[in-house]
Amino acid sequence: AEEVGVKLGEEVGYTIRFEDETNPGMTMIKFLTDGVLIREMMEDPLLSKYSVIMIDEAHERSISTDILLGLLKKIQRRRPELRLIISSATIEARSMSTFFSNRRKNSLLKPADGLPNPEPAILSVEGRGYTVETHYLEEPVSDYLQAAVNTVLIIHEKEPPGDILVFLTGQDDIDAALKLLNDEIQHLGKHYFDLVILPLYSGLPRGDQDLIFAPTSKGKRKVVISTNIAETSLTLEGVVYVVDSGFSKQKCYNPISDLESLVVAPISKASARQRAGRAGRVRPGKCFRLYTEEYYLNEMQSDGIPEMQRSNLVSCIIQLKALGIDNILGFDWPASPSPEAMIRALEILFSLGILDEDAKLTVPIGFQVAEMPLDPMISKMILSANDFGCSDEILTIAAFLSVQSVWVSMRGVKKEFDEAKLRFAAAEV
Repeated sequence: AEEVGVKLGEEVGYTIRFEDETNPGMTMIKFLTDGVLIREMMEDPLLSKYSVIMIDEAHERSISTDILLGLLKKIQRRRPELRLIISSATIEARSMSTFFSNRRKNSLLKPADGLPNPEPAILSVEGRGYTVETHYLEEPVSDYLQAAVNTVLIIHEKEPPGDILVFLTGQDDIDAALKLLNDEIQHLGKHYFDLVILPLYSGLPRGDQDLIFAPTSKGKRKVVISTNIAETSLTLEGVVYVVDSGFSKQKCYNPISDLESLVVAPISKASARQRAGRAGRVRPGKCFRLYTEEYYLNEMQSDGIPEMQRSNLVSCIIQLKALGIDNILGFDWPASPSPEAMIRALEILFSLGILDEDAKLTVPIGFQVAEMPLDPMISKMILSANDFGCSDEILTIAAFLSVQSVWVSMRGVKKEFDEAKLRFAAAEV
């Protein structure tokens, strides 16, 4: 809106969960999440009010993105005039082009007058990045946290001015690295006091987020220690050096135990390239990889595993059922989910009374759950609460379960933080 000189919410607007900043009679460009667009399909299955749909960050391969790609392919068969733009920093363009290809046995079919060519075109838009010099370890390290801290100190001692971005796995690792780095600085002396060390992870308080994006003070060097949120989701101006641990936390699902967990796993080559690219945004930069070149070339996977293949599929199946897609197994996925996870999800939905014996949404519970933008388990809990006369209590519990954490994480005051949490504890009788 700022770029085209209009008021936000008029010609340019956005829609996210529980918030709509658009004007139906005026908005021409609308930004929204993939989950919101899928929910819009429940009222308008062919998305008839849109003439162009652009899917950004397709390389992240979230469940919602993969569902949306499959649905848009289905819509295009009914609406050949709909133009799709799939934007990605790392995804293999040829495989995505093949997925959306409309070619059948008769390849001589020509597009109708006035309609776009049914065959996808691949366009490469070169960024304005600078060259990035990549450095590897000669030997693997057993402690990547300490290696990351040591690398930051070496960069500060030997390299010209420029901010440093360090990729670690999660908040615990980041907090540990912050403590290690601050301890080293106190020990090494005033030459290192001009390092401004900041964490970056989802759920970070707004005040701490503002510090990350603020310009670096003269004579200071900013060190941002981040999860993979800084790979593609945002750009940090001033970063010249990247330290890549080679790991990230990934969600994994075990259909046998029906448990999801976050595990530390090696990143892919695509992620490694994305991380390195963060160093070349403002001038030529350097990337320090905390693994060997041999490992990168011969052992690291080319691409990451799509979220669809390592997640609980309960929400996914409900969304597709609500859109009238009964043959889930025959749905055209960009990456097919595992049969075990699919079967487990169907069993759970049947046991909750959301699906009937024919695997269709039940009336009214199934359709009510599908309409609620919440985890299906929480939705069913809310709907059932009235029968037990505990709706107020369940709504409070549902609200707590729908956010990452209700605790404000305060760096440097862990003891006081733990004591504050203990005041809410109650001993079981």
